[in-house]
Amino acid sequence: MKGKKVPTSKLARFGKLGGLAAQVAGNVLVGGAKQLSKGRSPKLSELVLQPKNIENLADKLAQLRGAAMKVGQLLSMDAGDLLPEELSQLLSKLRSDAHPMPHKQLIQVLNENWGHDWLDQFSHFELRPFASASIGQVHLAYTERGAKLAVKVQYPGVRESIDADVDNVAKLLKLSGLVPEQIELDTLLEEAKKQLKVEADYQQEAAFVRRYFSALNQNSHFVIPEVLLGKSTENILMMSYLDGQVIDKAVGQPQVQRDHIATQLIKLFFAELFDFKLMQTDPNFANYLYQANTRQIVLLDFGATREIPDAISAGYLALIHAASVGDEEAMKAAAGQIGFFKQDIEADYLQQILAIFQLATEPLRTEGEYDFAATDLAYRIKQAGMAINRRQDQWHTPPVDAIFIHRKLAGLYLLAAKLKAKVDVKGLFAPYCAKLEKSAEITN
Repeated sequence: MKGKKVPTSKLARFGKLGGLAAQVAGNVLVGGAKQLSKGRSPKLSELVLQPKNIENLADKLAQLRGAAMKVGQLLSMDAGDLLPEELSQLLSKLRSDAHPMPHKQLIQVLNENWGHDWLDQFSHFELRPFASASIGQVHLAYTERGAKLAVKVQYPGVRESIDADVDNVAKLLKLSGLVPEQIELDTLLEEAKKQLKVEADYQQEAAFVRRYFSALNQNSHFVIPEVLLGKSTENILMMSYLDGQVIDKAVGQPQVQRDHIATQLIKLFFAELFDFKLMQTDPNFANYLYQANTRQIVLLDFGATREIPDAISAGYLALIHAASVGDEEAMKAAAGQIGFFKQDIEADYLQQILAIFQLATEPLRTEGEYDFAATDLAYRIKQAGMAINRRQDQWHTPPVDAIFIHRKLAGLYLLAAKLKAKVDVKGLFAPYCAKLEKSAEITN
């Protein structure tokens, strides 16, 4: 993809979005005039959603990177089937693709962080990135001894412009009418701000990578990159290079390997939630690679990692166990402990919430393997969630940790469906279930 300069000042970034708003308005006027000249009465939504406007939106979000692009990713992941097909397809590209920086701007960032003699520490540094995402781009490099490295370089101006970028994109999307009214846009945008501020801290990400490296050091199913702390800065993260195919491309692998991938990732989810109490919460498929020759899963990009509080972990253990055995009273108690609803919640609304938990734990109530290829579970969960969002009189924002935990699980369900995998989810949860029951016996 051709490099495009990242606008670094707030004025320049706002100008990009302002220009987009003018383009959208201009296309609406021209399109409306053409429709009227043909004797048709055009609808505003159709004029706004014409291909030119949709393409311009995706292009500008990709060019701004950072907060603007993250909003597109969140909408693409969370809105899914509710968005117009054309907009959904274009926004989906933002999950892993962005315009890279031009070489001149990249060199400037490297000079500012490593000094003008930075190239002396490498035998080769590839100026063209092999991956470009919302916060930064990743380059291939080799040490003088031939070791292969992945160098993650943050886009200039992204960290300083997070709040302003998100607010500006919010105004643009609300004015354009590109987002359906049912979507809780403000909640998504607050998520974007908080997540971006964590992801933009490369020193924090380096610490998360090292913690995962330690936690999974004895687990032969996963591979974690090694961070080179001496060469990493606030804006550059240097790690060992790990190869593999993007995880959703493993759909071409034999059934046994696809089952293995989904099984290990769901097992890891339980370990993150109940053992590590530390979770990488971004379900983007590009954050995983698969090495078919060793049957190992590569874990990448730990910027969106979160600490899971003890109370949240314990609450989810009780909630998932209660839902898996159909104990509605225990589900209600656990969900209330986590903070999913207020005390004065209406009975019918409470039933809607509990029904979603029942849906989410459907695989845990299945004896043996759950066939993700033969179910529309992810779609049913999403539809049930949107029905709750329409109840504005009762809607209550759960703890932010819960939002990210649900996003991670939903992403894993989507991946399992994509891989057409069969997983014994009930068996994976069984050790935690037994532990909880044993603890209850001791207490009693």
